[in-house]
Amino acid sequence: MNYIWFFIILISIASAAYTGRMDSLVNAIMRGAQKSVEIAIYLAGIMAFWLGIMKIAEKSGLVSKIALLLTPIAKKLFPDLPKDSPAIGDIAMNFTANAFGLANAATPIGIKAMKELQKHNIDKNSASNDMCTLLAMNTAGWQIVPTTVLAVLIASGSKNPTEIIFPTLIVTTIAFLSAIVGVKLLEKITPAQKLNTETEVQDD
Repeated sequence: MNYIWFFIILISIASAAYTGRMDSLVNAIMRGAQKSVEIAIYLAGIMAFWLGIMKIAEKSGLVSKIALLLTPIAKKLFPDLPKDSPAIGDIAMNFTANAFGLANAATPIGIKAMKELQKHNIDKNSASNDMCTLLAMNTAGWQIVPTTVLAVLIASGSKNPTEIIFPTLIVTTIAFLSAIVGVKLLEKITPAQKLNTETEVQDD
C-alpha cells in the first residue's frame, strides 16, 4: 500500500510539473492537510461522545440487561458458549457498538470477547466455531446508524448526510445475514471444535 501511495504522489507531482500547475498542487496539499485535521478533530468529538454513552450504559447496568435479552440469540449463534460466560456481555456490547457505527469502540470489546472465547478453546492454535462466528459478525458490521460515516460526511460539508442511513441498513443487513449463514454452513462441513466448559485456561 505504501508503494501505491508513493506512486500516486509521484505521478501527481510529475503531472503538475509537466503542466506547469505546481501552485495548484501545493494549494491542494495544504487544503487536504487542513481538511484532514478538521475531520480528525470532529471524529474525535463524536467518538468521545458515543464512547461516553457506552460507558454510562455499562455502569448503569444497561449492558447487562442487553446481554440478558440477547442471551437466547447468543445461545443459538454460539451454541458451545457456557451460559454464564462473560463473553455473552462482551458480544452484546460489541454488537451494539457495531450497530451504531462505532467500529473503533467495537474493536476493543470484540477483542475482549475473543479472549473470553479463547479461554474455553482447547486447541489454542485453531479458532473455534464460536470465534469464527464472532469474527463473521464483526466483519459484516451490521449498522442501524453509521455514526462514523455520518460524522465524516457532516465534517466534509455534505448537504444531506442522513440519506445514507437506509441504504447502509439494507446493505449491512444483507452482509450480516450472509456472513452468519456462511459461517454456519461451513461449520457443517468442517470438524467441530469442543470448548472447555469445565475449566478456564488462562492465557500465557
